[in-house]
Amino acid sequence: MSRRESPPPPSPPPPPQLLGVQRGEVECEDRPERAEPLSDAEREIIQDTWGRVYKNCEDVGVAVLIRFFVNFPSAKQYFSQFQDMEDPEEMERSSQLRQHACRVMNAINTVVENLHDPEKVASVLALVGKAHAIKHKVEPMYFKILSGVMLEVLSEDFPEFFTAEVQVVWTKLMGAVYWHVTGAYTEVGWLQVSSSAV
Repeated sequence: MSRRESPPPPSPPPPPQLLGVQRGEVECEDRPERAEPLSDAEREIIQDTWGRVYKNCEDVGVAVLIRFFVNFPSAKQYFSQFQDMEDPEEMERSSQLRQHACRVMNAINTVVENLHDPEKVASVLALVGKAHAIKHKVEPMYFKILSGVMLEVLSEDFPEFFTAEVQVVWTKLMGAVYWHVTGAYTEVGWLQVSSSAV
């Protein structure tokens, strides 16, 4: 996979930069050898903060997706049900968007609940990655962008829990999620680099 020839547009807000992505980049070929493992203390921090977030999973998920689609409208190309929606209030009322928000939040919940079992986490994320590569043909860099948007929303909506220290731990988790997902893309021989990316 090659990087786009033209320079990327200005960078998005800080959390996507924390994850090391610039708009328009696809990084499957730059994968580190393995995801950085979480310590027991880091797993505990993630599970504690996630428990507080997951009580409002649908609303948080909807807020994340709306911000994602408003800031990165090219991501809507993969969603026929709401790709033509421009208005955030219309998006918020969309039952399809709410359903997808719940799927995203439930997938993260499965990862968080199974942090003690790396094989289970790898298996869940491999399924997510393969489905998005083969069935939906979503460029992998959108996972990294979505992770950054999620961290941004969580730190704004739950400032009392998402301190700077907690954000660092969550950034590490999201990096591991991205590593596993891109591994699935690599495994299925993903080669697509679209000029329509972000």
